[in-house]
Amino acid sequence: MLQLSPTNAYKRDFKKIASELMSSAEYIEVMYCLMHQLPLAEKYKDHPLQGELQGFRDCHIKPDLVLIYAVENNLLRLVRLGSHSELFG
Repeated sequence: MLQLSPTNAYKRDFKKIASELMSSAEYIEVMYCLMHQLPLAEKYKDHPLQGELQGFRDCHIKPDLVLIYAVENNLLRLVRLGSHSELFG
């Protein structure tokens, strides 16, 4: 099982929507799968990022709730969490 390593930016993002996320079956499923290195269901649209964020991945927990993350050694690095426009634009 991977160890969680949230960035400060992720912690800030999480705080904004924590109450919504903790009751979200989708968030719990995504975190479980990532921590146990299981493939995510297609509905989460998991894919590698390009450009400045090459080496990172993103998945859509909900239609407009995106998680940016990376797996490095035994760490699940949680980078950002927010809407597509907040994170990319």
